[in-house]
Amino acid sequence: MAIEWSKQGPTSYFPSIEKKYGKSIAQWQEIINGCGLEKHMQIVNYLKSEHELGHGHANALVIWTLAGNVAPSE
Repeated sequence: MAIEWSKQGPTSYFPSIEKKYGKSIAQWQEIINGCGLEKHMQIVNYLKSEHELGHGHANALVIWTLAGNVAPSE
């Protein structure tokens, strides 16, 4: 069963992120939390350079994760 994400704010990007890159939001949060970086733009740039995410997708993931949100594991 797919998670129903809000259609507003950063989570509006999540269905397309999961489809395009083949990882769940929980998996992306593991990558973000394990990258060793703390600052927003450092993490965005890391996701863009190391995982080839687009800027909007990387930014949405980082905003949501740094705000303390945790995606449920499926």
